[in-house]
Amino acid sequence: MRRELGHWGRCAVGLWALAGLGWAAVGPQPARVPAFPTPRRTVHRRVRRRYVPQTWTAKPFARGLAADDVTAGESPRVRQAAVDALGDYNGTVVVVNPNNGRILAMVNQKLALSAQYEPCSTTKIAIALDALGHGIINENTPVRIGRRRYTTLTRALAYSINAYFEAVGRRLGFADVSAYERRLGLGAKVGWHIPGEQAGIYPQAPPRGGVSKLCSFGAGIHISPLQLASIVSTIANGGTMYWLQHPANAYQAAHFVPRIRGHLAIARLAPAVRDGMMAAVDYGTARGAYMPGMAVLGKTGTCSRGGTRFGLFASYLGLRHPSLVVVVILRGNGIIYGPKAAMVAGRIYRRLNHEFYFAANRGGRRRRVVAVALRRRRRYARR
Repeated sequence: MRRELGHWGRCAVGLWALAGLGWAAVGPQPARVPAFPTPRRTVHRRVRRRYVPQTWTAKPFARGLAADDVTAGESPRVRQAAVDALGDYNGTVVVVNPNNGRILAMVNQKLALSAQYEPCSTTKIAIALDALGHGIINENTPVRIGRRRYTTLTRALAYSINAYFEAVGRRLGFADVSAYERRLGLGAKVGWHIPGEQAGIYPQAPPRGGVSKLCSFGAGIHISPLQLASIVSTIANGGTMYWLQHPANAYQAAHFVPRIRGHLAIARLAPAVRDGMMAAVDYGTARGAYMPGMAVLGKTGTCSRGGTRFGLFASYLGLRHPSLVVVVILRGNGIIYGPKAAMVAGRIYRRLNHEFYFAANRGGRRRRVVAVALRRRRRYARR
């Protein structure tokens, strides 16, 4: 027995029939195509890299490295401060007068004259000068170092930011970078007839990683501490490149004659680099060299090669009247790095300042006498 539909049931059936007839008349609708295709979602999978521990073959401490040093023409006070600050570290210290090119002390001279070192991040000061000279950057130019991160030259030098100098180096190109650094003295001897000095190596083509790696930590370059001291001396004195001379005896030291190797037009560029080097010592990677009341400017560097970790620090004292350039290079295992080299240089500066070396060289005998009198007065007051 069939069941009769009610009033509302017959209405529903009618509406359903009408809808079916309308759809059949219109036909199937084409699929909607968006105006801008939706990009395919990229799934980033984290790749777990296996950690391979570094095998170190070099030791951070060594004795007897200075046994064959020629010291008769060096400054006894400067050398003693450098020897005490370096201690038993497996490394070398070179101290230079930036105003005439005289080497005042060269500790562990076989290492100081060798060109077995990469410049590491100390190469950034040369790249900064090159970029400033080409007008690519100025001291306040923001350079992108990440997706939403930018920084300026002062901060990049203070914290040794590789991404900054990689970006700048790509804009400069290998030809410009290599020509400028060779002009500064890389790949050539900078000493005046110093026996045993090595010229180092500068690559003829971009190394593995390209010009960016060359500009961020000097990949492929082999330098000597003398070359690094020459670059810092040129920045300190405003552009004069002296031949570095190492007097062999007291007579040569007493009759020292400066010899100019060339000039570099950096008088208007150097202040921007100096700000970054000072920031590195004040609050950056080289805080170990900080000395209250004195302007110390420097740049650290850390890198590894062939089972040896290198720690470098290139610096000078005196913003307006530079009086001393100190370069420290340490070798060893994982405990060696740039900030430790900065600590060694800081000990040299503080020791010489404590002995009134800088005041005496500036003709500050009166200030030295006053300082001694004040120290005695405080000593008596404590009693």
